[in-house]
Amino acid sequence: MTVSILVVDDAPAMQEMLDSSFSSEGYSVATAGSGEEALRRIAGQEFDVILADIVMPGLGGLALLECSRVFNPRAAVILMTAYASLDTAIAALRHGAYDYVEKPFCLEDLSSRVHRVLAQRELTWRERLHPMTRPAQPAEHAIVGDSAAIRIVREQIEKIARTPSNVLITGESGVGKELVARAVHAAGPRRDRAFIAVNCGAIPEALLESHLFGHVRGAFTTALQANPGLFVAANHGTLLLDEIGELPLPLQVKLLRVMEERQVWPVGATKPTPLDVRIIASTNRDLPAEVAAGRFRQDLFYRLNVVHLEVPPLRERPGDIPLLVGHLVARLNAKLGTAVLAVEQHALRALADEPWPGNVRELENVLERAMVLGCGSLISMADLGLRPATTPTPTPRPLDLREAIRQFERRHLIDVLDETHLDKKKAAHLLGISLASLYRKLGSPRDDESPPPTG
Repeated sequence: MTVSILVVDDAPAMQEMLDSSFSSEGYSVATAGSGEEALRRIAGQEFDVILADIVMPGLGGLALLECSRVFNPRAAVILMTAYASLDTAIAALRHGAYDYVEKPFCLEDLSSRVHRVLAQRELTWRERLHPMTRPAQPAEHAIVGDSAAIRIVREQIEKIARTPSNVLITGESGVGKELVARAVHAAGPRRDRAFIAVNCGAIPEALLESHLFGHVRGAFTTALQANPGLFVAANHGTLLLDEIGELPLPLQVKLLRVMEERQVWPVGATKPTPLDVRIIASTNRDLPAEVAAGRFRQDLFYRLNVVHLEVPPLRERPGDIPLLVGHLVARLNAKLGTAVLAVEQHALRALADEPWPGNVRELENVLERAMVLGCGSLISMADLGLRPATTPTPTPRPLDLREAIRQFERRHLIDVLDETHLDKKKAAHLLGISLASLYRKLGSPRDDESPPPTG
């Protein structure tokens, strides 16, 4: 079957160049001069790859990306722009773009990117996954997935691992923050030393201090023997402070002192113990908001947030789900003693369509339940038995195309404003529109304008 590519650019010369280049390689190429025209094409035809300019009059590339995820969810979107910036690249990848290229670009490079996305699509969406009876791949601490967002995480891990800097890992519950922390440790020079993880929210406050910092014998009534504490146990290695946002304020002060002095005072001790520990903290909370609310110390936040690594939620990388399913099924086979070979094609697509509010942890639980209760070597839709509560009722889509575009556009405007913390000038720049156009689309008066008089 011929691979189809949609080229979206408001410059006719760019459309003609890419049409000619990819047609000569045997692809079926369609072109569109605007986001609105592209949306009409996407609504009536499925494309394998969409090459879209970010900055176009009307519906821009990022908004078109959002629309394509509804009308053509399996299309791989590669965004192009002549107005490159780090913020724009991050916004593109976070919104689900497979890749991001800067103009002017080399046609050979763009062609190789298209080949790569098609090869990956063939791998992840083939009729059946390869048999999973071989040992689980990849390695224990590898991050599974080939989406742009996960490639960024892997690149960051590689850079971070070489340094002793403190790391703050953020992300929703269940995305695999501890796995990322272990990957940082395993890739660094401390890999042969201890890696110790402690959940700051799982231990009562009365016990947490001695658990972290240790105590000497007789320091308190129940201290029948000395305890060196987790900082000393992780000396020369890595200590993961999971759910750091749950740490009580009094212990935040003591943690800050340990980090500044690089030594720990066990409860009841008369002299400190020197430390050489790499500290990684993780949380699903918004720590800057916690600081503003007075629940987290600003100085401790700065100490922990030397290097920030954000793990994307599973709903932002649905293309990784087939790879994750293969990895998890192999691992669960070893754990459960089962011999499941694969997930049926339509069941695999159903998994990829789920929103997964619990992220990878929820996906693993669903697969484990299916493998325990199911029968046969293939996991079917009946085996999955997804509860209705895990699948929210979809919001009815308007049938009128103009209304659909308006709703998608407004939602995208709000998302970009949220990313820029309501900085309207920055949002307008990322959107590729003027500030006046942004205000007009939002239907609100400018900050420097007074509302029109009434009466």
